[in-house]
Amino acid sequence: MNKKFEPLFTPWKIGNVEIKNRIVLCPMGGTSLFGWMEPHHFDKDAADFFMDLAKNNVGLIIPGIAPLKNLIGGQWLYKSKKSFRKLKPWMEEFHKTGAKLFVQLTAGFGRSFSIPNNMVPMLKNKALAKVVKPIFDIQYLCASPSKLPSRWAEGVMCPELKVKQIEKIVSAFAKTAKMCKDAGVDGVEIHAVHEGYLLDQFTTEYTNHRTDEYGGSFENRYRFATDVVKAIKKACGEDYPVSLRYSVVSKTKGFCEGALPGEKFKEIGRDMKESEKAAKYLQDAGYDMLDADNGTYDAWYWAHPPMYMPVNCNLEDVAHIRKFVDIPVVCAGRMEPVTAAAAIKKGDIDAMGVARQFLVDTEWVTKLIDDRLEDIKPCICCHNACLAMSHYKGVANACAMSDSIHMSRCALNPQTMDGGKYDYKPAKKQKNIAIIGGGIGGMEAAIVLTKRGHKVTIYEKTDKLGGVFIAAAAPSFKEQDRALIAWYCRQMKLMNIDIKFNTEVTEVKSLNADEVIVATGATAKKLRLTGIENSIEAVEYLNGKEVGENVVVIGGGATGCEIAYDLYLKGKKPVIVEAKQDLMVANGLCLANSSFLRDFFKTNKVPVYLESFCNEIKKDGVVISNKNGEKTEVKADNVIISIGYNPAPLAKESKHVHVIGDAYEVGNLRTVIWRAWDVATKL
Repeated sequence: MNKKFEPLFTPWKIGNVEIKNRIVLCPMGGTSLFGWMEPHHFDKDAADFFMDLAKNNVGLIIPGIAPLKNLIGGQWLYKSKKSFRKLKPWMEEFHKTGAKLFVQLTAGFGRSFSIPNNMVPMLKNKALAKVVKPIFDIQYLCASPSKLPSRWAEGVMCPELKVKQIEKIVSAFAKTAKMCKDAGVDGVEIHAVHEGYLLDQFTTEYTNHRTDEYGGSFENRYRFATDVVKAIKKACGEDYPVSLRYSVVSKTKGFCEGALPGEKFKEIGRDMKESEKAAKYLQDAGYDMLDADNGTYDAWYWAHPPMYMPVNCNLEDVAHIRKFVDIPVVCAGRMEPVTAAAAIKKGDIDAMGVARQFLVDTEWVTKLIDDRLEDIKPCICCHNACLAMSHYKGVANACAMSDSIHMSRCALNPQTMDGGKYDYKPAKKQKNIAIIGGGIGGMEAAIVLTKRGHKVTIYEKTDKLGGVFIAAAAPSFKEQDRALIAWYCRQMKLMNIDIKFNTEVTEVKSLNADEVIVATGATAKKLRLTGIENSIEAVEYLNGKEVGENVVVIGGGATGCEIAYDLYLKGKKPVIVEAKQDLMVANGLCLANSSFLRDFFKTNKVPVYLESFCNEIKKDGVVISNKNGEKTEVKADNVIISIGYNPAPLAKESKHVHVIGDAYEVGNLRTVIWRAWDVATKL
């Protein structure tokens, strides 16, 4: 092991529980040992995932939130005795690895509950809500400290939680924690004075307008959180460790409006001054550790940093708050191992929190120990499968129900939490398989096919692997995307996959292959406009074509917005023109990602024309019209067209020809990679 990582592999304690190293798997929704949206049960997929991580040198594992009440059906977790009976022998096996495990228990979501769009009527219509209440009590799931606007559903107010409900939740925490202790669980984590969830909403003045014992003063606002730990300690004993998921600073300017890194703003949530007091107060109430970062659902990109956020984005604030407590503090948020190790060595933090990197590569800690950093498949912070909860104007949570139920899957690794669907199965007969196109889809298919025993040849018309993803990875903030391309290229060499560079295939029949996979990508959509010759395509810009100072981007989808963001970072003056009602109107695009860019453009006064269309492109700008037909001329040195792509398969699907990637259906890396597995595991 490289010496710079050694501080990560020293023991530490949470209360009386010793942890063998300082790498902590932070909790992710969808990885609960008791299921997520299904009725409470011992979840084998989650258990297998955590056992794999424990065998790969993770010190402390904290599964994702376990709701105290079933989201569907409403049964209390402590009444699911069968779940705990199954948990106990599993914990005995788990402890043989030397790892420790805390179960995270949640009070609830409040106004942050990501309401599926088709369930919004249940909040607006009391009669309908009453009918479905025995199955899905949406009013309870959204209940907040006070009557508050939903983070997700526009025009919807969440009801106020009653004192009797609070008391039942506190009691349930204690009863459930005791069952965890009796099952051999090393500790519990309370979810959460963090990220704007229910307990956090009680602590902040902008979300807590109560006048009873749970509102008003500092002590009253933090009473719910302190009542919980006191009840658990009473039930389980003072020595039983209780961690708290904690946001140091809310980073929130208003409802649905976050603060960007480095921005000067007026905090309406928990500021640093209050946090200094709160951290000590929570410690004195009985909490044994703070599992910390920043943010709320109004500033969601702090707790779930997309690629636009700086690495180690929460470290400075977490290190500051560490000075005010005597209990250990974990820091999460795009943490780099070398930076985390240095911070631990200095005493700035006690451990490194990592979450989604474990979804991509369960063996990354072992690879770190073995000095195999190049073999670690990097997380690119896309959230396309692990947190595919999208939201845009007029639509609440547009996440597909299948994704809501199966959160914490991975766009880059379909095997994560997949229930064995994508297990490698040796090919019954070795075949010669040709892959046309060396993009991500082609390379992913080649890896799976080779591991199954097939002989693979990739035909790539250029002298590079990566396809259109090379252009997508070009902006400065896409360093992990570039690392991913490097990882794939390394795998091609390690697996001795035959690659024919500078070889353009024009006819599938010309290939001497048993099966052919077509991964030829897509072509940019065209606009039929006067002056279209005065524009450039998105890929041209991303591949390095120079542009002037003032640039109009036609298309406010994810790619168009990333181009505008890249232009701004380069000192240019972008303008975005989008035909739809909001920027980044796309299902599966996580709100943590899209809200960063929306907030960035708003804060930095980047002109955005919504529900607007380009009528003409001139040599010095564009003419656009809004939904009312009103025309505006915008001056520009260059115009970039980013309105999407059309599949461009070399050949159609047939018995021995299989189409994958954007050639099959234009999407993102998740659709590209998962489709590659769907095809490659069946040949």
